[in-house]
Amino acid sequence: MGHLDHAAFGWLTPVLSYAMACIGAALGLRCTVRALSATGRSRRNWLVTAASAIGTGIWTMHFVAMLGFAVTGTDIHYNVPLTLLSLLVAMLVVGAGVFAVGYGKDRTRALLLGGLTTGLGVASMHYLGMAALRLHGQIHYDPALVGLSVLIAVVAATAALWAALNIKSPAAVAVAALVMGAAVSSMHYTGMIAVGVHVTPSGADLPGATAMQFIFPLAVGLGSYLFITSAFVALSPTAGERSAYRSAELTGGDASPVASPRDASAPECIRASGPL
Repeated sequence: MGHLDHAAFGWLTPVLSYAMACIGAALGLRCTVRALSATGRSRRNWLVTAASAIGTGIWTMHFVAMLGFAVTGTDIHYNVPLTLLSLLVAMLVVGAGVFAVGYGKDRTRALLLGGLTTGLGVASMHYLGMAALRLHGQIHYDPALVGLSVLIAVVAATAALWAALNIKSPAAVAVAALVMGAAVSSMHYTGMIAVGVHVTPSGADLPGATAMQFIFPLAVGLGSYLFITSAFVALSPTAGERSAYRSAELTGGDASPVASPRDASAPECIRASGPL
């Protein structure tokens, strides 16, 4: 059996992957909060952004952590289509959970359904990403630890959606994001502890791409997307701010007609007094 190293670069990949999970969670929760205070097309757009943020954050967390994964006696490559499919699954299934909460009439039922769907989506993304691994040997799993990792994913997703429904202040959302990031990271490393590899030494070339050829550039690109979207959300006015702005405009509009008759009368007085 090959020796597994989950942190080949030391604390760099665990810390960076946790940061990506937290950023994605914070952005997704903030967008969900915005969505719940919006209607129509605006609600849909915020929910789409929330799903893409959470899904992207979780996927980036997983594969940044995988940059530090190594097995003695074999190189590791990744199947590109399966890896991209895992990203698509993450965003679509998380999206289903987020939309269930965003449009659900019964909050409790929507929360449970959304948490279960999102959690299973997170777990599916993880194990689909693991299925993309190509190495010289066979990968096997401890079923009990796999089950525990899925349970952690469901509980974490449910807690995150509960936070989106019940927590409104930015500070509380930040705390919830830190907790969700820790839960997602725990799910990942629990799933990785479940992994065992029987190495079969071989000189044959592995199919697929190396982590640095494919995973690293994609993770950097998605990480940049999270940062840019975070800036957009931070600068975008809230519903309350837009309402206050509209009220200020209406107040200004009402004031002008009141002032205009007095302004208009001034020239008449001047004209009337001119011939005198």
